[in-house]
Parts: sequence; structure tokens; C-alpha cells
Amino acid sequence: QVQLVESGGGLVQPGGSLRLSCAASGSIFSINSMGWYRQAPGEQRELVATITSGGSTNYADSVKGRFTISRDNAKNTVFLQMNSLKPEDTAVYYCNARKLTFPSGDYWGKGTLVTVSS
Repeated sequence: QVQLVESGGGLVQPGGSLRLSCAASGSIFSINSMGWYRQAPGEQRELVATITSGGSTNYADSVKGRFTISRDNAKNTVFLQMNSLKPEDTAVYYCNARKLTFPSGDYWGKGTLVTVSS
């Protein structure tokens, strides 16, 4: 089992920045990828960004050029640097980890709230 704990959410003005962190613990051996998803009020959860253990990244079109995902494998931590934030970025952000070895599957954190408002 993998446990994920997010931190770094909060209130920020439009155009501002936040940096989210996700610390993984437990059975972290051979985590293939980690990522960030978000869910805004009244909407479905959507992918924001992912990063593999090898460093390959993928971003949603809506955040390309503004968000950067990174990973510290030694500390089992993934980060999401969010710049030029917009009100539409307001959502609960969830950390995700995917394992391809036993016990395989997707693991989720409890989320951290990001509010972009003046």
C-alpha cells in the first residue's frame, strides 16, 4: 500500500504562484509514475500533469507553459509548481501514484485546496 500526503495549497491572487508537494510512503518500490489531478466544483476530476520515474512529463493543455511537475526520487516526493494562476485553476488538487508491481494499482492522496481569487 502507498500513502500520499499533499501540502502547499492555499489562497492566491490571479497571476500568483503556488508550489504543491506530495510525499509518498509505504510500499513505494517501483512506482512507475506520479501525477496531479484536480476537481473543480461541479466538475469531474481531470489530469493536470504526470511524471514517470525516468522523468518524462505530460501536461494538460490548459496548464502547459504555466505548471511544472518535478520529482525527487530519493525523497519519494513529487512537486507541482504553479505559475500565472487563473481563477479557473481553483480546485482540489489530488496526488496520484501508479504502481505496476505488486501491489499494483492507483493510489490517491486526500487532496489540497487551491483557490485563485482577488
